[in-house]
Amino acid sequence: MAYSFLTHLECSYCGETYDHRETHRTCTSPECGKVLFARYDLEAAAAALTKEALRGRPANMWRYREIMPVLSAENVITLGEGFTPILPAGRLAAFIGVPDLLIKDEGLNPTGSFKARGLSAAVSKAKELGKTRLTMPSAGNAAGAMSAYAAVAGMEANVFMPKDAPIANQQECIAYGARLELVDGFITDAGKLSAAAAEERDLFDVSTLREPYRAEGKKTMGLEIAEQLDWSVPDAIIYPTGGGTGIVGIWKALDELEQMGWMGSARPKMISVQAEGCAPIVHAFEAGDEFATPIEAPHTLAAGMRVPSAIGDYLILRAIRDSGGTAITVTDAEILESTSEMARFEGIFPAPEGGATLAGLKKLVERGDIGRDERVLLINTGSALKYMDVLGPLFEQ
Repeated sequence: MAYSFLTHLECSYCGETYDHRETHRTCTSPECGKVLFARYDLEAAAAALTKEALRGRPANMWRYREIMPVLSAENVITLGEGFTPILPAGRLAAFIGVPDLLIKDEGLNPTGSFKARGLSAAVSKAKELGKTRLTMPSAGNAAGAMSAYAAVAGMEANVFMPKDAPIANQQECIAYGARLELVDGFITDAGKLSAAAAEERDLFDVSTLREPYRAEGKKTMGLEIAEQLDWSVPDAIIYPTGGGTGIVGIWKALDELEQMGWMGSARPKMISVQAEGCAPIVHAFEAGDEFATPIEAPHTLAAGMRVPSAIGDYLILRAIRDSGGTAITVTDAEILESTSEMARFEGIFPAPEGGATLAGLKKLVERGDIGRDERVLLINTGSALKYMDVLGPLFEQ
């Protein structure tokens, strides 16, 4: 029986198809250049991957192997990522006045963030494609994850990171044996240097949505949400948005589950939260635009949301609009306050990005975008322990 039912790659914008056995990054059709998606024989996958079969499988993201892009088990590079808990947030719910509040805690992943999912998938597929030297730009957590999985695989890891990225992220890359280059600029500047290095030194670039496989790791959040909620979905999912691969992946997962006959057409409202100092998706959503205009001078203490432009902007905006969701900004002060509240009320010490989801929820309830009777899921994307150098104000007495 097939390990994966991957059939081809498809441009998420123009529909052009590509052979998954070859190395591809983005669509090469003239004037397109958009994101490629992995596609599967979902009818065959549904016959092989049954709900009963899942019960006996390891509690990690590779339990969904039939709709993951790696064709052979020997190529899977794993540290046990995925199947993070969805926790009821009762005390916080009472504090805010939204009784049915849940938190999916991605800080419990290997390397302390949801980035472990995407990089496990990307590094595994790189191995399968015969790649041994990797590169990527990162604002922090993705670099640590890539460096860790490259270490497991025995691959060369090259990281380009803005100088103001959290110290912990810089240090973990070095600890895992990566070659770290600090960049005087933003994540987009780091991206240019990484792309140039890939071209000059024949490195495999695993940048966000500039290869088809990181999104497949991120989509397992959506698969887990459905499974953990007994094949249903919450009324709203609030997601902190930088590159936005999480929203894109969750939305793709729910579509695939419907095609497999595992759930109906009900969808959660997909809600994007961005920092006030870096909100290209919010601005595009409010303007009714298909694509987002890059932010010239992005600033926020939440490094994962300090992304001035996202290659998958049209996919994020499409998911938000198709789901009846919305997009909202929060200030750094609101992020800090909510980070503290999540820790004090629920014992989850979130990354600033996770705190941003709570800050967004409070505003959304206030303005009526979320009803007090709705079931709401916050995605905490990582652990605050990776951000201690920027969370100083929380500890001032």
